[in-house]
Amino acid sequence: MALMNEVGGRLRRGTAPLRQFGQALMRSLPKGLYARSILIVVVPIVLLQSVVAYVFMERHWETVTRRLSNSVARDIAAIVEILETYPQDERNAEISRISAETLGLTVSVLPQGPLPPAAPKPFFSLLDRTLSKQISDRIGRPFWIDTVGKSDLVEIRIKLDDSVLRIFAKRSRAHASNSHIFLVWMFGTSLVLIAIALLFLRNQIRPILNLANAAEGFGMGRPVEEFKPRGAREVRRASQAFIDMRERLERQIEQRTAMLSGVSHDLRTILTRFKLEVAMMGDEETSANLRADVDDMSHMLEDYLAFARGDAGEETGRIDLDALLRQIGTDQDHLGTEIRISFEGDPFIQVRPLAIGRCLGNLVSNAAKYADHVNIQAHHSGSMLTIVIDDDGPGISPEEREAVFKPFYRLDEARNIDHGGTGLGLSIARDIANSHGGNIRLDESPAGGLRVFLSIPA
Repeated sequence: MALMNEVGGRLRRGTAPLRQFGQALMRSLPKGLYARSILIVVVPIVLLQSVVAYVFMERHWETVTRRLSNSVARDIAAIVEILETYPQDERNAEISRISAETLGLTVSVLPQGPLPPAAPKPFFSLLDRTLSKQISDRIGRPFWIDTVGKSDLVEIRIKLDDSVLRIFAKRSRAHASNSHIFLVWMFGTSLVLIAIALLFLRNQIRPILNLANAAEGFGMGRPVEEFKPRGAREVRRASQAFIDMRERLERQIEQRTAMLSGVSHDLRTILTRFKLEVAMMGDEETSANLRADVDDMSHMLEDYLAFARGDAGEETGRIDLDALLRQIGTDQDHLGTEIRISFEGDPFIQVRPLAIGRCLGNLVSNAAKYADHVNIQAHHSGSMLTIVIDDDGPGISPEEREAVFKPFYRLDEARNIDHGGTGLGLSIARDIANSHGGNIRLDESPAGGLRVFLSIPA
């Protein structure tokens, strides 16, 4: 058992680097479907072309170049042998003629002298490397070679006993110069195929993006009537499932809205009768208490209905947020709290007006109840709206900041959220923010109280 545990531990330690490498690779991969689809198409093509190019360069191009260079080296070796074995005229005209007519080489014999200094070798030159090796193996004499440049000729100098043999050979005789045509066609065809594949991928992924946008828009309460199933069969099936789900949700929302409207109408009717009966009572002290109770019941009823309804049935509209914030600040003047408002960016946003008004009203009124100074900073940039509300009230402890968003949750500390109400103020505000695709979070304010971050796409 101990041996098995030791072996298992070694295996785990051995696979840990592989696991870490796999995790790092997954983190570096793109997250989008389109980018991943491109990788699925492009990576195999690139690997295939790389293998084909490597095999071609290694097996074909180098082999052909080696054989051509070997042929040139043999011809040069034959010329050297003839020069050293048979007597020639002073100008070596006969050997030059035979070399030009039979071998296709331009040959001249130079007086005795040193070879030119060796030039720097190119970083990658198959011709220079192969031809130099063939001349060294076949002839075995000091030589100098110049293959650098765009000239169609290659110059070779061989040091003989009493002279220097200079040869000019066509580059195509020692080098497979047309091999680049294969590479150009191969990579050019690959680029065309990749471009066609990307176009098809884009057309296949567009319905998925439309489905995601439709789902996001429906979650934010935006109309999506123009959405229709398109694309592949599986995408059409998912789109149709979304349409069916949307229709079911809309029917449920309509039924719930109708039910809540009936309930609210009946309860408001009863509360109205209570108010009339209280107004007809003679005892002023008793009627005042009853009137306050009826008002509390009216506020509680509105909160319950707003929480149950969620304001999801309201259509989106364009509103002036700066004016709305200043109106909300004016509505809190009776509390005696100083409210400062600053706004940056475009004040017009596309949201559900009543819902956003209720959300901001709950947040600002909550801050104004427990603070002497409230600072509201709004910033609208691009498609994102950010609102920061700071106050100098008692604040909320970090462990309670998430719990206060629960329905009917109350604090037992100095700052009792929605004091005298239902405990639904922040729950309704967060639900409205979430329905717009945003969020609300709480933090400690630099002023000493509570800071509220509201961010929604608008």
